[in-house]
Amino acid sequence: MWRAAFLIWAALATSGSAQALDPADYGRLKRELDGIITFESLPRRAEPGLSLDENLYFPGAWLGERFQGQVIGAGDLGHDVLTSSPPSLPLSVQPGAPGRNQSVALHAGFGSNALFPLGPDGFDAISGRGEGAVAVLFDQDQYAIGLRLHAHYAAPLGNAPDPGQLIVTFYARDGSAIDTRTEQLGHSVMELGWRRPANRADIAGMLILNTDAGGIAVDDILFQRSAPLG
Repeated sequence: MWRAAFLIWAALATSGSAQALDPADYGRLKRELDGIITFESLPRRAEPGLSLDENLYFPGAWLGERFQGQVIGAGDLGHDVLTSSPPSLPLSVQPGAPGRNQSVALHAGFGSNALFPLGPDGFDAISGRGEGAVAVLFDQDQYAIGLRLHAHYAAPLGNAPDPGQLIVTFYARDGSAIDTRTEQLGHSVMELGWRRPANRADIAGMLILNTDAGGIAVDDILFQRSAPLG
């Protein structure tokens, strides 16, 4: 299963042009972009928090498990994997099965609410919180996106598993894959950002997956909410 999933990610990564997205400084994007999803509009509850079985809407963006037409399966290590990649049109997000969509909880590392994508083991198991997929569909096309995330905590005795990877695929409004970025995770809060060359605004959405043993929490998604001038 994992080999098939990585082949899909590799195909997506080569479907767009070389250097389809460039790394961008999160702090600069936070000053530049006027949209942010913080999850603070939901009640603050300690982990496991709230299990949310429907798509979530925040001003400027929808969140679900996947895009309509995609199939999410269970990987060998207990994470969601993409087993069928082309979204159907019009582009829209779809929730996962009950107890396997998303959860929001007060996260100690962030000190704020964060999103935990729910994986195959579901909300009721600690092994299910953070191992899932999350799709984000923006109301308008984007030229840059940023987010903060936290992976598995470091063990005091240094015997924690090595951090996994974050896999983010960016889609155009016609469902085509612009690029797939694979980022190495760490044991603390990470700030990541990506930008299209020449600030070309054509990113309609993104699908986020991970291979971290402890799963991930996502917070503070940056995007452009106001319409471009001109």
